[in-house]
Amino acid sequence: MEPNNKVLLGMSGGTDSSVAALLLKDAGYDVTGVTFRFYEKDGQTEYLDDARDLCQRIGIPHLVYDAREMFQKTIVDYFIDEYMAGHTPVPCTLCNNYLKWPLLARLADERGIYHIATGHYVQRTTVEGRHYIIQGADADKDQSFFLWGLPQDILERMLLPMGGMTKTQVRQMAEERGFLKVARKKDSIGVCFCPMDYRTFLRNHVPEARIQPGKFYDDQGNYIAKHEGYPFYTIGQRRGLGIDLNRAVFVKEIIPEENKVILGDLKSLERTEMRLKNWNIVSPEMLLDRDDVIVKIRYRKQANRCTVSLLPDQTLLVKLHEPLTAIASGQAAAFYDGNRVLGGGIIL
Repeated sequence: MEPNNKVLLGMSGGTDSSVAALLLKDAGYDVTGVTFRFYEKDGQTEYLDDARDLCQRIGIPHLVYDAREMFQKTIVDYFIDEYMAGHTPVPCTLCNNYLKWPLLARLADERGIYHIATGHYVQRTTVEGRHYIIQGADADKDQSFFLWGLPQDILERMLLPMGGMTKTQVRQMAEERGFLKVARKKDSIGVCFCPMDYRTFLRNHVPEARIQPGKFYDDQGNYIAKHEGYPFYTIGQRRGLGIDLNRAVFVKEIIPEENKVILGDLKSLERTEMRLKNWNIVSPEMLLDRDDVIVKIRYRKQANRCTVSLLPDQTLLVKLHEPLTAIASGQAAAFYDGNRVLGGGIIL
């Protein structure tokens, strides 16, 4: 498609995407808002009304797209299956890279709209013909960690009006423009379909017989105590184990086939390498076999230098220059050069 002045904006009904609509319209774009119905807890649809009302007030079209079945199969079922496999899932990463942005692009294609946009706190840059996500100006809101999997054809079309702003500035702008409800909306916390305790979510969505009490062992094979069921624990977990020992212990290993959870001290969790599957690399020469790449396995923490190589089985081997603890199967790893995202993958 030839570039044009049209943009399809994903609108959740929240503060960020609402202000993104204002900014894009101010910049002269022909904006259409679309709200995806991904998951509606207890049938709540107020977010649809909020997005529609804002579009009406600023004079742009608004669409609603029902993606609940797709979201259930792609994200919710995956989330449950990963915990039942003893892994730690990354639903927000998968949703952004494999559902939300590709769906935006598809709907835009159907309507002859070139640009696609969201309220993400990230920016984009182009270096030597390749497009990269870079970190947002607000370090506390930066969401670059979640977008390492986007292909070039999507990156090329992205508009990211929030990337250069802080959350404080965003709320202030909404209030100054008279959108008081938008300005005062609370930020969403955690995973959208289970924002607080994933254990309660699993209890409500997994047949009771599939989660049974099991046993904690130390890393020497000695029995310690009973546990509530292996899916309720994650690698590196210390709190909420329900045991009282005279030393600090952490979840070191989960063995689903035997319903065992292995505990150890923090030192025993240290690893100096990991392998990644389902990876995406923007520029191989910027990432592979270099000693100055930064890897993150947490949203805001643990930026470590590493060397990345491609193995014959097409997985990535990440050799860490300093040990990391709590490397969990199923989690994501993202690579950076300064504030530029070079790619990432899922930890094996």
